Amino acid sequence: MSGRGRRAVLPPADHRVEPPLAPEGLVVTVVNKAGYSKTFDFADLCVAEPMQRSLAVVFAEQSRTWTSHGTGISYWRKLEELARFVSGLEHPPQDLGDLTAATLKRWRAQHVESNTGRTTLQLVRALLQRDPRLSSGPVAEELARRVPKPRPSKQSYEDADRERVLLAAQRHFRSVLMRIRENTELLESWRAGKLPAGSRDERIGRILDHLALTGDVPRTILPGRQSYVTHHRLLGGHRPEFTWGRLFLSRSDRAALAVLLTDRFAWNLSVYDRMPAPTRAPSIGETTTVTYQVQVEKRRAGGGHWFSTENITDSGADSPGRLITQALEATAHGRRLAALLAPGTDLLMTARNHRRDPKNQELDRPRPVGPLVFGVSTEDAQLWAKSHQLGGSPFQRGRRTTVTREGRPLQHSQGTHESVYVLPDQRVQRASRGVFEDGAQEALEQARNVVFNGHVSQAANPEHQETATVDCEDESTSPWPAPDGGCGADFLLCLACENAHVHPGHHARLAYLHQRLQSLRSALPDAAWNEYWHDSFLRLEDLRNDNKKIGPAAWNAALARVTDADRAVIDLLLEGSLAP
Repeated sequence: MSGRGRRAVLPPADHRVEPPLAPEGLVVTVVNKAGYSKTFDFADLCVAEPMQRSLAVVFAEQSRTWTSHGTGISYWRKLEELARFVSGLEHPPQDLGDLTAATLKRWRAQHVESNTGRTTLQLVRALLQRDPRLSSGPVAEELARRVPKPRPSKQSYEDADRERVLLAAQRHFRSVLMRIRENTELLESWRAGKLPAGSRDERIGRILDHLALTGDVPRTILPGRQSYVTHHRLLGGHRPEFTWGRLFLSRSDRAALAVLLTDRFAWNLSVYDRMPAPTRAPSIGETTTVTYQVQVEKRRAGGGHWFSTENITDSGADSPGRLITQALEATAHGRRLAALLAPGTDLLMTARNHRRDPKNQELDRPRPVGPLVFGVSTEDAQLWAKSHQLGGSPFQRGRRTTVTREGRPLQHSQGTHESVYVLPDQRVQRASRGVFEDGAQEALEQARNVVFNGHVSQAANPEHQETATVDCEDESTSPWPAPDGGCGADFLLCLACENAHVHPGHHARLAYLHQRLQSLRSALPDAAWNEYWHDSFLRLEDLRNDNKKIGPAAWNAALARVTDADRAVIDLLLEGSLAP
């Protein structure tokens, strides 16, 4: 079975795999996973012909496990560096067998201090060790020396920088979504025959129908083969947002969407190239939420581990799945046209190229379909960042920020999470200073002040007196006595009193109080909220999260039982209208 569960098809009986090294011994062909070929001509290297042939041999052997042209290009560029180094020696070696340990020491010294240099050393070493003449002696020992791992150079965003990137992406994508949504409604009205004949909207609707079916608005071809938008006055101009951009994303629009997705889900940039459109997961009785199944392809994970499925739920405006819903809406026309032009195509990140006949040379990425292109290229990311004056592609830093913010592995192993993302990150390092002391102090303070100090029971005691939040066992022994006797504490302080008793009859009211305090937190300045509500909120959190007290399941169930009387009491309590 293949990685996606399809039965593998056997090749024809006469099928033979062509060797990567051409008969003349100087050209190596690398075939990527999609079946496209790319050649590397070793006659172009500035070294003697015997060394060219030897390098071609080891390159061809190494290439048998590659599935992308990008890998071949990486190795090729490192060999070009080696060739320039060798040709610059006082007595250039003629073949790999002529390399000496001293030469390799010089090569190492030039590269070992930088991240790029260390990568060069690792790749070139992997090739040279395939030559049997370099498998023993001082040269082999020099090649076997440990190469330090490159230090991660990217750092996570500071809060202000992340907000700036997100704001740019949100504004960009929101305007695009509104434009496509408005034109989609107009197109659907035209197709339903709801627009007055001859009206401006009716004429635009006819153009939108042509656009949806062809990927472009009608154009007039001039005698010199130049074209212009036929109805540019009616549409409002020649620019994409007035023409094909009414229904399709541009490459820049798609990059803005990818920035938002990366910030939310920490997906690699390469994931977007082949991500199928998410599908709705089966649900029983759900009418207000939608759960999507998203297939993520991770090619570096190795055979058998390339694909994983994530379930993402749209349950409201702030839920992770809402962005998936909007992405499907924004790309609907592009995906529909792609399926029409090439049946079976349904990739999420579909955009309309500015050129009608795109010349895409990146054979590792999906082929264009008509005017449509897929995924997000490095060039797209850089151009988008430049257009918003962000000073560099946001994807690596955005992914790192999300991973460190979530504090757990996302599409990578635990070891990678700790060694690559957490430990080298300066923001994480700063945040961890004094963490043990601060944590101990916070734990001590919470243990004393912000936990529920009363009793939890399964039934009410008729001898206890009911308050706005709990039942009181004995107000005469209150920790906060009133000057004239009795208890002088606010009803919220009942949650901190040892005389307090909570039974299931209180759960709904306390859960509603917890919900209201959360709402106040977003509406009030931090200082005001912390002063009046912080401790009470933490005591409610203690009741909610501790299974020995109430626990999350019972707490969530209680929210469904909130009565008008509960709401009235809590509203009066928060307004300060209830005297203790």
